[in-house]
Amino acid sequence: MTPVQQGRFGAVVTAMVTPFDDAGGLDLDAAAQLARWLAAHGSDALVVAGTTGEGSVLDDEEKLDLWRAVAEAVTVPVIAATGSNDTRHSVELTAQAAAIGAAGCLVVTPYYNRPSQAGLVGHFTAVASATDLPVVLYDIPVRTGRRIEGPTLLALARDVPNIVGVKDAAGDVVGAARTIARAPAGFDWYSGDDAYTLPLLSVGAVGVVSVAGHWVGPALNQLVTTFRRGDVDGARALNAGLVDAIAFQSSDTHPNPMPAKAVCRAMGLPVGQCRLPMGPAGADLDDRARALVAELGTALAGSGVGGAGA
Repeated sequence: MTPVQQGRFGAVVTAMVTPFDDAGGLDLDAAAQLARWLAAHGSDALVVAGTTGEGSVLDDEEKLDLWRAVAEAVTVPVIAATGSNDTRHSVELTAQAAAIGAAGCLVVTPYYNRPSQAGLVGHFTAVASATDLPVVLYDIPVRTGRRIEGPTLLALARDVPNIVGVKDAAGDVVGAARTIARAPAGFDWYSGDDAYTLPLLSVGAVGVVSVAGHWVGPALNQLVTTFRRGDVDGARALNAGLVDAIAFQSSDTHPNPMPAKAVCRAMGLPVGQCRLPMGPAGADLDDRARALVAELGTALAGSGVGGAGA
């Protein structure tokens, strides 16, 4: 079996939740604490102020302060989520990311606008041109209403030198396989959904941008490492053991990142509640999160991986 290439940001990139205090204000001390905890528990890099980080309800000053605080707290790469549905705004944020210590930028497909594929090329090219940092595109049509089609991805990967990868949350393994097979060498394909990590690894992905990395980071890292060394049966067994833990991260009643924050609270990490329109969560979610953490502590300790509270 041909070894899976190593992604430039590692195997598990956790999309970090953003801690808020009891009044809903940004808690930078808690963000630094959480970042250090994640870096010590399976995260090779961190995405900050992305979807899971409630970036859509952070203002620019909060984003800059958060990127700076996390970059100062850890030695793993910090990927600043600088994208929006406004090209000029995305360019401005992206241009500032390097100065505050970011190692890369994550740029989401413009949401709500529903631009053409030509518009996407223009948008991503303009944003990437604002920085020398590596740029990872973020394809999540369920939230944006527009997919980055395969030919568009290939053109950007070929023509824009610092567009170096994609976070794929499109849920189309067959389409991903076609595009990965034609992508330039070194273009990093990351699963943008924990549940698709193993299927996408099988067609050439390098890792996952993860939500569940908050509570099963070591196990996810072991999954990718096991697959990379050619032990497919071992990777399948690890994946089977993670199905329920991954499924907890989102539902119609409690969409991401509400469950992620509940698990962090259950582990004793002070992240607070989500801001409206997502939160706050009811007590039932915290009860379920505590039960999950208790189950994972037992199961993962038995596997030798180390649990959420390790």
